[in-house]
Amino acid sequence: MNSSVTSGKYFWAWRKWAVELAISQHINVYEIDWLLQRVTNLEPLTLRLESIGDDELLNISISLDELSALWLTRVNTRKPVQYLLGITTWRDFDLVVSPAVLIPRPETESTIDIALANSSRLQQQGIWVDLGTGSGAVAIGLARSLPDAAIYAVDCSLAALEVARMNAVRLGVIDRISFHQGNWWSPLDELRGKVSGMLSNPPYIPSKDILGLELEVRAHEPHLALDGGIDGLQAIETLIETSAEYLESDGLWAIEIMAGQSKMVVDRLVAQGSYDRIQVIEDLAGFDRFVVCKRI
Repeated sequence: MNSSVTSGKYFWAWRKWAVELAISQHINVYEIDWLLQRVTNLEPLTLRLESIGDDELLNISISLDELSALWLTRVNTRKPVQYLLGITTWRDFDLVVSPAVLIPRPETESTIDIALANSSRLQQQGIWVDLGTGSGAVAIGLARSLPDAAIYAVDCSLAALEVARMNAVRLGVIDRISFHQGNWWSPLDELRGKVSGMLSNPPYIPSKDILGLELEVRAHEPHLALDGGIDGLQAIETLIETSAEYLESDGLWAIEIMAGQSKMVVDRLVAQGSYDRIQVIEDLAGFDRFVVCKRI
């Protein structure tokens, strides 16, 4: 794609066309301004107020024709715009994404805050593990927020790990994170009893519900990162049963869940017998989103 210069008049005309198309196809118009910010570096307020005059010239990283082709691909194929651009924003940094990894959601950003709020200063200098790292978002967030910790990131997908490593290199934390391929704790046998904190955003959607997801998700995002088995709890139950062997006493166990699963997860943690101080934490929309506890 080649950079281009366009006038405010044509720029706003393009935005109006894209918004009308999005509305007609039930696509969130927020995506358009996010896309335009990426290709112009304009501030959100500038876009919202349309404060660039018709005669003003605007630098844009791709031509309006290329931008139109990209937006039509978004509309016609329902492929997420983050995959089309190959990048997304998470917390205060950008991440490379591809169909090999789930697009990290804004709700998941709270995982890092939960880690900080539920660990001691000494634990924050210990060993932290991100199981099912995907794009590397959580592992990188930990590396940036816990500068004295040792971070381990695990995924069963080699393609996902390639993306995660790429992000760690881009963000300057590749020397802070140890990447491992395997299922959950399986490649980390040497860490038994030594881990200060484990974070995970495991697949938690019941298999029967996958086909009911919006087309952007079910047709383009990896089912490996979505499908949680018959009741959505297959991976979560594995994490409940196996994590106690790896966490140190008082070590943090924190996962993201689907709304409606919190009681089942809490009941299983209690039944396992290795955890206490169990909390359910809501997201900003008021839905149960995280379950957090400590290793006894």
